[in-house]
Amino acid sequence: MKVVLYHPEIPQNTGNIGRLCVATKTPLVLVRPLGFFIDSKEIRRAGLDYWQDLDLSLVDSLEELKPGHPSSRLWYFSKRGKRSYTEVQYQEEDLLVFGSETSGLPPEIFEKHVDSLLTVPMWGPVRSLNLATTAGIVLYEAYRQLRFSRNLK
Repeated sequence: MKVVLYHPEIPQNTGNIGRLCVATKTPLVLVRPLGFFIDSKEIRRAGLDYWQDLDLSLVDSLEELKPGHPSSRLWYFSKRGKRSYTEVQYQEEDLLVFGSETSGLPPEIFEKHVDSLLTVPMWGPVRSLNLATTAGIVLYEAYRQLRFSRNLK
């Protein structure tokens, strides 16, 4: 399991997600361009003193992920998704892809990956959930399905 952030823009969100990844021993992949410098004080502050423990990698495109993860499924998360994040059975090799805070995922994702496009349902009067909140909801559901085996080792 890996968390992938596509063009993240807000360092505090990425820092919080980095802390989530350290807490769950989940690698984090950032897809450039980033809306901040990776060594900014905002990202370190949000990640607290755990940033050095993060399994972090940076790539220039989503396509760069595929050769290194041939058996992995990519799940894309967007408010435009038609299926709930709870309707799939997650696997250890899955990549959980989240779009940027203001632009989300690129339009070609919606066209090419309809069956892999998931959403976290919302029924209140908001446009979207915070990126770090969404990543936490999805990651813990995936690990719940896997019986938290990764965290208990």
